Amino acid sequence: MGISDIDIERELKHLPLETTTLLGKANTTRIVSRWLIGILVALVAILFLPWQQSVQGNGVVTALSPSDRPQQLQSRIDGRIEAWYVGEGQFVKKGDSIVRISEIKEEYLNPQVLPLTETQLNAKERAISDKGDKAEALAAQIVQLEQQRDFKLQQTQNKLAQYRAEVRQAELEDSVARDQLRRRERLFRDTLGLVSVNDLQSFQVKAQQAAAKLVEKQQMLAITETDLASIPAEYGEKIAKARSDRAATLAEVSEGRADAAKLRDKVGALTLRREFYMIEAPQDGYVVRATRAGQGEIVKAGEPIVSVQPARPQKAVELYVKPMDVALLKPGRHVRVFFDGWPALQVSGWPQVAVGTFGATVAVIDQFPSADGRFRVLLVQDTSHDEPWPAQLRLGTGAEGWAMLDNVTVGWELWRQLNGFPLSIKPGDAPPPNLVAGDEKSSAKGNGK
Repeated sequence: MGISDIDIERELKHLPLETTTLLGKANTTRIVSRWLIGILVALVAILFLPWQQSVQGNGVVTALSPSDRPQQLQSRIDGRIEAWYVGEGQFVKKGDSIVRISEIKEEYLNPQVLPLTETQLNAKERAISDKGDKAEALAAQIVQLEQQRDFKLQQTQNKLAQYRAEVRQAELEDSVARDQLRRRERLFRDTLGLVSVNDLQSFQVKAQQAAAKLVEKQQMLAITETDLASIPAEYGEKIAKARSDRAATLAEVSEGRADAAKLRDKVGALTLRREFYMIEAPQDGYVVRATRAGQGEIVKAGEPIVSVQPARPQKAVELYVKPMDVALLKPGRHVRVFFDGWPALQVSGWPQVAVGTFGATVAVIDQFPSADGRFRVLLVQDTSHDEPWPAQLRLGTGAEGWAMLDNVTVGWELWRQLNGFPLSIKPGDAPPPNLVAGDEKSSAKGNGK
């Protein structure tokens, strides 16, 4: 006949108190021992569980391209705000007028300063044109004078050659006439009556005429030689004066062109300055903040007036990581991120159980640290295996991220942290030493693409 638990309990109640106490203590010890053994086995098992190391950082949502980030529109000139055409939060298209500025500098207050400058420029250009025509006319005059000089030199040289031939002919005729006269005189003396007086006088006249002709030709030859020698000096003076006038005219043209260039620059500056009166939207976006309020307020050149947020920026996450961790990152590495305002649960080391996180990849790594000593890393969304980032995400929203590294055991991770060992990284997964941060070509080479 078996004994039930009720019977045993009834019998125990009738035992002395000391025995009952000892039996109760033994039962409690066994229970505690079993719990301790179970906890120890669980802890040992946990030490061998897989753990994925990661590099953690925090930051904000931003735009990947600088052109997509909020842009501050400055006034390019010192002026006064005359009118606002938009309000904060309003959507504007590229080229839409936002605010109009008026002049405050005295030299630009006259509305006719641009037409007057243009008139001065036109007058100066006409004067330059006239001076240019004068210079061309003087150049043609110089060429003409040189041609006249050469022609007259050639003409005079031809005359000189002609007169020299005539002088030689006159000398021959004079010599012949004198010989004939001498023979007639000898015959007249030696033979009385054979040569008449009239005949003798006739030869005397011929000799005189020949001598006179010779003198005449010699004089003409001398005059021609003098003319030939004076021609270079005569035309040289005229040519020198024409060249001097042309040089002075060209100098005036050069000076006029310099003045015209200054006036042209002034016209361009005045025309461009008028374009600065109207501040326009550089691209489609939203007016997010006006740093100047109301009409009549004075603004300085380069002073921001309003900020515009581009309409469709390519969102990115701007994370900041420690210098000791940035060496483990490279473009293309997978990152898990979560955003402020979106419920999320991230268990460090077990990304598989994360809830509310989104996928991202490293796009850019800065070469130099920021002011606080951390390095900036830009992340872009990864939609290949994860859902897109929330459409409601705004620039400036806080974010945190974990860059996934090597898989180790929980025990190794605890041992690493206790001893201060660095994070593990897979062979061939470290960025090459010559990789330029943010260089897409270098990144592609490092990924084997």
